[in-house]
Amino acid sequence: MTEKKDDAVTKALDKLKPIVSKLGFGGIVGYMSGMATKTVGRAVAILGGMTFIALQSAAYMGYLNINWGQIKDSAVSKIDTDADGELTIEDAKTYWHKLKKMLTYNVPSAGGFSAGFLYGVTYS
Repeated sequence: MTEKKDDAVTKALDKLKPIVSKLGFGGIVGYMSGMATKTVGRAVAILGGMTFIALQSAAYMGYLNINWGQIKDSAVSKIDTDADGELTIEDAKTYWHKLKKMLTYNVPSAGGFSAGFLYGVTYS
């Protein structure tokens, strides 16, 4: 069996070689973690959206009385990391740093993890 050295995959791999070598193992596990996070996030968003639609429909038809303001305040107070009463980018950064610390614990060459994770979440 003869192999073609200039096929499309070989050319693409040659172009990606500098990027892949810099990302290394950390980038690969970061990419896989990003893909998993995106997939789970979509499932949670679908479930949350369906739950909201069901509750809001029941409230609209008079079966329930929902105090969304109280629910919002309660939810925000539980996940607000800087206790300013709002969900801000600083809260997101805090959660990102905690997640990254956990996912890169004892991972050799985790330098490319963040780039791989971002790529997995964005492009998978």
